[in-house]
Amino acid sequence: MSAPSSWRRWGLLAILTLAWVPVVYAAQRALFADEIAAFARYKRFTTYDPYFTKYSKRFFGVGFDWRYFKAQAVAESSLRQDVRSPVGAVGVMQVMPRTFDEIQRKNPAITGSVDQPRWNIAAGIWYDRQHFVVWAADRPLVERLKFTFGSYNAGRSSILQAQRYALGEGLNATLWESVAGELSRVTGRRSQETVVYVARIFDIRQALR
Repeated sequence: MSAPSSWRRWGLLAILTLAWVPVVYAAQRALFADEIAAFARYKRFTTYDPYFTKYSKRFFGVGFDWRYFKAQAVAESSLRQDVRSPVGAVGVMQVMPRTFDEIQRKNPAITGSVDQPRWNIAAGIWYDRQHFVVWAADRPLVERLKFTFGSYNAGRSSILQAQRYALGEGLNATLWESVAGELSRVTGRRSQETVVYVARIFDIRQALR
């Protein structure tokens, strides 16, 4: 007996979803190859490096590679404090003012204003830490960071929902690639932005070495 047409459509959708992330990732790597190489110039932009090192050490511990967060800031704002997104995110780490206020309530040591680079960076790295501790189980460091940055971009609840979909499909939901492949079922077309964002941070980190 042939499968109903609706089953065939869902089967095709599942195949396309699984195939989508590697294809997009490969295309984006080719598209941004020259741009990623150009990011090496940010090694010479050291104005904010003391903040990245200070708050990486404070929130992630001694010896943690602070360049991951500098790479994240390059991806977010090109290290520009004057950047404001269409939805209102502010500064080097593109922190929403409402999120900054919430961070300050939970961590009074973060003072100042979201418009000030020091506190914007501190808040962004602290916020990364809140995601990082959630993704601790059965994941190597690189995978934890991918989930952390994905959560920063798409929201942790969206990543958790995508993880549930990955589990439902019998995938290894401790791997970012598996969960990223299901993210379009949660955030739609915006999922591509998140996948590219995470990949770009790691490429920029390589450029900063």
